[in-house]
Amino acid sequence: MTEMSTTTIPTSMPGVRLPGDSTVEHVTLPVPEPGPGQVLLRMRASSICGSDIRAIYREHLGHGAEAYQGVVGGHEPCGDVAVLGPGVVDLAVGDRVVVYHIAGCQRCDECRRGYPIGCTSAQRAAHGWQRDGGHADYMLADAVSCLPLPDSLTHVDGALVSCGFGTAYEGLLRGRVSGRDRLLVTGLGPVGLAAAMLGRHLGATTVIGSDPSPERAALALELGLVDAAITDASTLDDVVAEHTGGDGVEVSIDCSGHPDARHAALRSTAVRGRCVFVGEGGTVDFAVSDLMIHKQLEVHGSWVTSLHHMAELLTLLDRWGEHPERVVTDRLPLAQADRAYELAAAGAAGKVVITWDER
Repeated sequence: MTEMSTTTIPTSMPGVRLPGDSTVEHVTLPVPEPGPGQVLLRMRASSICGSDIRAIYREHLGHGAEAYQGVVGGHEPCGDVAVLGPGVVDLAVGDRVVVYHIAGCQRCDECRRGYPIGCTSAQRAAHGWQRDGGHADYMLADAVSCLPLPDSLTHVDGALVSCGFGTAYEGLLRGRVSGRDRLLVTGLGPVGLAAAMLGRHLGATTVIGSDPSPERAALALELGLVDAAITDASTLDDVVAEHTGGDGVEVSIDCSGHPDARHAALRSTAVRGRCVFVGEGGTVDFAVSDLMIHKQLEVHGSWVTSLHHMAELLTLLDRWGEHPERVVTDRLPLAQADRAYELAAAGAAGKVVITWDER
């Protein structure tokens, strides 16, 4: 038996698909009904991730089960529970929830660790990629993927945590950022801005950022997320030396995926420091002995986050009184999804979010 919102649920809804070629397709779809263990969410915020731009909006990359399947876009959703499917007992209609955007088999080692993005089962499906995502008025989600949104946080805050801020937080945890450390963030897109913001809260005494976009560097400085923001790559070494007495930073995190930025992160990390790569795609070529072995660096790859760490981050944001939405530069309704994707694809904005009646 399902429990439904007292608000009338429509039978159809607008949604957005991403056919490629830097275009957006507006469609009308039936509102789905939740099955066992599922909930129907009324969407409140659905933000645009860089991977949506790189691998779906511009062109469809990937093959087979990992490829975009022509579903409703958006894998950074946050909304309110509107209908409970059979067997859902730990959520109630009206609950505000953040959605972990990957549903796994719940049986493999990665799923048991609370890390379903690492699931290799054929059942694995991501919102906005293989199952309908948040760019529609309503979205189906597995109850196990829904985390309570603290009262102090907005729906936009929650949408940003569902991927971008979760990714940044996981990378910083891999780098063990603390009050003993100075931090370099290469790439000041939304994930890099998140890494700078969260790195401050975790105790980093100095945060340096680099990005070729003057707009993004200026935003990082304006928000007080960094002590220095470099747009000219040729000056990075001198700026890092100035802020670290020539030693380099204890932790670096590359959020760009660009080979030059990855090399800069490795080069700027102090002896026995930690370097984390979270930016997707591409390659990097470096002198292994000079930049890693002889410096005895720890080099980590970090991919999104776990359910446990996402829940932990929500708790910390509430405790810190912090709002991820500070990095949002553009909010648009679903009807203007075309413009939202154009802004996100231009690479000069902070976070771009599609919103509904956000409080």
